[in-house]
Amino acid sequence: MAKKRPSTAIVLLSCEPVDLIADVRALVGGGEAIDAALLDAAMRGWSRNTRRAFRSDLTLWGGWCRKHGVSAREASPTDVAAWIRALAGIDTSDVTPRAAATIERYLVHVGWAYRMAGLPDPTADPLVKFERKAARKHLGVRQRQARAIRFKGDIADLDSPASGVCLAHLIKACRRDALGLRDAALLRIAYDTGARRSELVAIDVAHIEGPDAEGAGILNIPSSKTDQASEGAEAYLAPATLAAIARWREVGGIDKGPLLRRVVTHFDGSIDRIGSARLHPNSIGLIYKRLVRRAWEKRLLGEMSEAELERWLKAVSSHSIRVGVAQDNFAAGEGLPAIMQAYRWRDARTVMRYGAKLAMKSGASARLAKRFSDQV
Repeated sequence: MAKKRPSTAIVLLSCEPVDLIADVRALVGGGEAIDAALLDAAMRGWSRNTRRAFRSDLTLWGGWCRKHGVSAREASPTDVAAWIRALAGIDTSDVTPRAAATIERYLVHVGWAYRMAGLPDPTADPLVKFERKAARKHLGVRQRQARAIRFKGDIADLDSPASGVCLAHLIKACRRDALGLRDAALLRIAYDTGARRSELVAIDVAHIEGPDAEGAGILNIPSSKTDQASEGAEAYLAPATLAAIARWREVGGIDKGPLLRRVVTHFDGSIDRIGSARLHPNSIGLIYKRLVRRAWEKRLLGEMSEAELERWLKAVSSHSIRVGVAQDNFAAGEGLPAIMQAYRWRDARTVMRYGAKLAMKSGASARLAKRFSDQV
């Protein structure tokens, strides 16, 4: 009898109010009365991801307190300051350094837990405020940007042949079985819509309209990271994308429910089955990385060394295609308002940051440097 393989499913933290109350009680002690009105307002105002992050961040702070013999209920600003220095890598510690934005999120959630329990908030002390400022200065506030995956790669002329790591080469690298059909549909949807990973995995068959007379379609996006009120949005799907979706649905027998599902493979890579549950958001970036490696193995990426491949794999994330879409739009001459409206951006600074590297390569300094580069 074949040995049953252990489950590799990712177990999500619950975000139900009763579990959040339990976490706050575990942190500050059972004798405190939780501010029910404050918690209720948080439940209605926070997204599910924010609730999960709240639980996760409290767990990290509680673990730090236990490890250092500190009662979380009686933790002082000095204790919080020491945690910040460890998280920022200022003090020698076995704690993995975090980004400045991540540390800020931890402190916000820990502070809310103390206020919900009616206790003094140690994160609000002036000492902690200065340590936060020191951590930002030490780490730098500029967040690492995911490496862009553009449709044809890092090219100046959109009519040029595809080059390097790009969507066109990743699509070519997709397998010809169910896994490859799922991956190809995912890539095309991600590029057409500029969808975030949470939006991609939330797609149901019922959210897709079309094809129209030209073979194109519409993706209905019920809600997203910047649409907590669930007003909804729509995104264009090209004819090639609808065709890729149709091929995936046919091989997977998908008539309703989640569109992008897990494809389970055997140890030798052959297909075992197509699951019924939707992909986990964390899997999107892993799929992109796997396809980049496969494209390299198939020699689709040109003369790329293994060291450069590893740098690419480290920089690719689930946001890479969204960044690439922004850069391609800038290269095509689209204006900022049109880009923000089409791909559901609320912060113009974010979009401009994505286009900054592209602008640098086509700006005045780049043109002048190229003009005189071969005259020395």
